[in-house]
Amino acid sequence: MNPHRASSIQDRRDFLRMSAWGAAATAVTGMGISRLESAETPDLVSPAQLPTRPASIKVLMPRDRVPLSFIIDDSTCLVNMGHFCNPQFAAAWPNRAEYQKPWRSWPREIPDGFVRQFGEWCADQGVKGKYSIVPNPACVGWLDRELPGWSRAELQSSLKLVRELMVPNWDIHPEMITHTRVINLKTGKPMAEINAATMENSYPQEQKSVDELAAYLAYALRILKNCGLPCEGITTPGGFGNSVKSELPLAVDQAVRDVYGIDLPHYFKYANSGDQSTEPKLEHLRGVGTDDVRLTVHVPAGTGDWFGGWQGDSLSEPDRYCDAEATRGRMVELIQRRQPAVMLCHWPGMYSNGSEEGFRSFKRVVQSLASRFADDTIWMKVSEIGRYWAAKQLTEISRDGNRLTLTAPFAAERYTLQVNGASGPVSIEQGTDRTMLREATRRSTLDAGTWIANERNLVACFDLPKGTSEVVLGATS
Repeated sequence: MNPHRASSIQDRRDFLRMSAWGAAATAVTGMGISRLESAETPDLVSPAQLPTRPASIKVLMPRDRVPLSFIIDDSTCLVNMGHFCNPQFAAAWPNRAEYQKPWRSWPREIPDGFVRQFGEWCADQGVKGKYSIVPNPACVGWLDRELPGWSRAELQSSLKLVRELMVPNWDIHPEMITHTRVINLKTGKPMAEINAATMENSYPQEQKSVDELAAYLAYALRILKNCGLPCEGITTPGGFGNSVKSELPLAVDQAVRDVYGIDLPHYFKYANSGDQSTEPKLEHLRGVGTDDVRLTVHVPAGTGDWFGGWQGDSLSEPDRYCDAEATRGRMVELIQRRQPAVMLCHWPGMYSNGSEEGFRSFKRVVQSLASRFADDTIWMKVSEIGRYWAAKQLTEISRDGNRLTLTAPFAAERYTLQVNGASGPVSIEQGTDRTMLREATRRSTLDAGTWIANERNLVACFDLPKGTSEVVLGATS
């Protein structure tokens, strides 16, 4: 668990809601967490807004596999957020015991050597997810300017490592500007007062307009853009946005579009537990039926942080994700339920103040999952999961004999359709372009550009283009 988010845990980390996990976490952290209710959610897409489809057609998950992903919070370049955040949280919340820990003895840096070790291992295993880059980590310095305590060459080398090693497999998110103190956008300085109202984890505590929120998000995004980092979404630090839940998705959409020109922004704020669905939620859908469909996608986590914690001083509980044989644990539960299985952790907990205990536990979890579910799962970035679900739910599909017409507001890779009572071969047509799909030898080899069929149905997997395309089934004259 992340103790510095206790005041907002109902909204930010709902994984403890009405479950045995809540009691276990209370015993571990001593925080006295009470039973949590479902987090309030913004305006979601209603069934009436979704296109109707023939009963014989179903959109499956990509490659007919369960998406896996790994959300890493509190990461940035060089700065150990566990060390530098702690005294600032203690100043704002002086009576909380978790901030009285010996933070001075923790390392000030999570070195790039560890980032390289982590990133290369994950690349070898195919692991993908989200990796935060806090733009002004704990007010230490601006990543697009200077980071006091490190040379400019060290900062530039660290950013280069993120661009070259992490970006291919990880979404980069700002976790707002500092993850600690609220920044005055006019001066670029932290607010003068130090209290809960001037900490990003509980900001804002009064109503803010979409434009005001978007300005704050855009400030963080521009710093990452100055650093040469791509970005399609944001992560909220703690309870950021709790008082403006409906405005927040619109602000994310506005800020990410304005700074990066992304057509489908997403964000991470909540974690779901128990029988709550872990499928992405489409929020504030508008422009249906036009060429400019707009919405924001929230991709939730499906677990708590059971690795080394936000301070990096906790022992991991990897079996809560999955045991060594991958027969029990939350990830196993989600895979068997065939819902996205997204793990959550904090970067200091991977490094574990130099012992790397969290990273070792994470490697065991990944290897255990692969030993049993390699043919049933697919690692994806958070943005890829969000984009797939937007295409999954919003693509219009009609059928005329052996010809399906798809009208997609968003492109998606490995789009997978099941069609009852159909047979191959299969081709995809868009305009004058026609692509024949290859027949797969078995279900586990299904990938983009292939199809497979049995006596009941046909499953086709292909990269769905934006706009109108056609899927042609069976022999054509």
